[in-house]
Amino acid sequence: MSAIAKEKVTIQGIAGCFHDAAARNYFNDREIEPVPFDSFPHMFDALSTDASLLGICAIENTIAGSILPNHELLRQSNLTIIGEYKMRISHVLCALPGQKMEDITEVNSHPMALMQCEAFLHNHPAMKMIEKFDTAGSAMEIQRDKLKGHAAVCGELAARLYGLDILAEGIETNKRNFTRFLVLADPLKASEIKPRDEQLDKASLMFTLPHANGALSKILTIFSFYDLNLSKIQSLPIIGREWEYRFYVDLTFDSFVRYRQALDAVRPLLNDFKILGEYVEFKS
Repeated sequence: MSAIAKEKVTIQGIAGCFHDAAARNYFNDREIEPVPFDSFPHMFDALSTDASLLGICAIENTIAGSILPNHELLRQSNLTIIGEYKMRISHVLCALPGQKMEDITEVNSHPMALMQCEAFLHNHPAMKMIEKFDTAGSAMEIQRDKLKGHAAVCGELAARLYGLDILAEGIETNKRNFTRFLVLADPLKASEIKPRDEQLDKASLMFTLPHANGALSKILTIFSFYDLNLSKIQSLPIIGREWEYRFYVDLTFDSFVRYRQALDAVRPLLNDFKILGEYVEFKS
């Protein structure tokens, strides 16, 4: 009997990064093969040219807010959202086996991770903070180059993957730091693997509106009439069209039929309308 092929899932970052952890957690019922990319545009390019790939992409964070460039990458692509995953971002301090806290003189990580652990690092003034490109990459460099006196701030997966000792865990200042990831697929692949319509309870939409008084208010009123819950609304300026905006909206609903009726009702009032995905809301 032939082995079941692993699902290839694109991630931004290297093995052990938070995208890798999110992919493993979301696809916890099957084996996956992470396909790493150094940037989101490169990842979207690969997804757009290879329909066999799935992708996972951070879209918003409870501290940093929406990742606006990724909204645009999604709009410009032909990809479909087939799911979401919300993950608590927790950092550890890790170093080569045998190293102790008092041995550490330099802490390496992505600037955002260093900022999120500022209170902990402030209490250890002997540790000099050095910004790096990636959290997991910092752990990999320490392991690869056998850097004594260095520690990395990263996720637990990266520390274990690169064989480092965890000197402290949960060192982030804000314990309510979550990132929401979208799971992406080519439309044909999405149609093969997405749940049945009656199981769907969330959708992501994109649209523009006529430059008229009350245009957005009318849309929201219709959504409310059809019992749709607006869980997110994000506006981005349209380049070259002063004071006009593109809206990204997330809706949750109890009835797929009512949701589709609402779309039929609002379509005549919208410009550039696009369904980015219909999927099952993540519930922890």
